Amino acid sequence: MSDIRSADPRAPEMRPLLQAHLEHSWSATPQTSNHTMDAEALGGAGIAFFALHEDDEVLACGALKPLPDGTAEVKSVHVAAHARGRGFARRIMAHLETVARERGFNALVLETGAGHLPEYAAARRLYEALGYAYCGPIPGYGLDPNSAFMRRDL
Repeated sequence: MSDIRSADPRAPEMRPLLQAHLEHSWSATPQTSNHTMDAEALGGAGIAFFALHEDDEVLACGALKPLPDGTAEVKSVHVAAHARGRGFARRIMAHLETVARERGFNALVLETGAGHLPEYAAARRLYEALGYAYCGPIPGYGLDPNSAFMRRDL
């Protein structure tokens, strides 16, 4: 059985999952367009970080970063390679939406790899299926040909 709970991204049990996330992002995205947060940044003030555990293993994670316009940015959604295809990304996204609603955010926003970056195709399909719509740059970002920005009003 699996459950999602608040977690410390700097905890030792989080290292393998976050390292895989960073390695994927750095290999798939040009360095000047990479906005992936490391464990220290994810543990920063105001960021809500969550991990999906199954027994004693961490299989997925995701975070919410409050933005000054009343939205929350979805950050670092990642599922361990051996656990993909089990619906864990959808569960993390649903959990983030629930938390965002409880905390009074008016929308969820995110940045992911643009259409010409095939490594992000599955993520974009998931976000589209969850009702996210493409939009312009979100707070803290500028136009970037390697970035796709999406929004889901709450």
